[in-house]
Amino acid sequence: MATLNESLDNLMTTDGAICAALVDANSGMCLGTAGNAASFDLDIAAAGNTEVVRSKLKTMSALGIKESIEDILITLGSQYHIINPVTQHSGLFFYVVLDRAKSNLALARRRTADVSTALAI
Repeated sequence: MATLNESLDNLMTTDGAICAALVDANSGMCLGTAGNAASFDLDIAAAGNTEVVRSKLKTMSALGIKESIEDILITLGSQYHIINPVTQHSGLFFYVVLDRAKSNLALARRRTADVSTALAI
C-alpha cells in the first residue's frame, strides 16, 4: 500500500507525465497534486472532470449498467487525460495528464490502474 504522495510521485514517473492529482468526486477538490501544471489550473480541471465522472455514472445508472468505471480517457491533439476511479475509496479518482508525443497510452493506463489499486489513505 502506498501513501498519497508516493502514489502521485509514482504517476509522475510515467513517460510523458505532465501532472497528476487525486480528486474528491463529491466536492470536486484536489486532495493532492504533483507535477508541472503551469499550462492549466489543476483545481479547475479537477472540478470539471468531477462533472465528467458524475455524468457518466448517471448515464450508466439510467441505462441499467451495473459495472464500474475502469477509466475514462480524453484525447486531445497534444495530450492524453486519464481519469481513474479509486475502487477501494468510493468518490475518489486519479487524474493524470500526459504529453501525447512522449507517452505510451497503454503503459500509462496500466500504471494509473496499479497506483489506484495500491493507494492507502
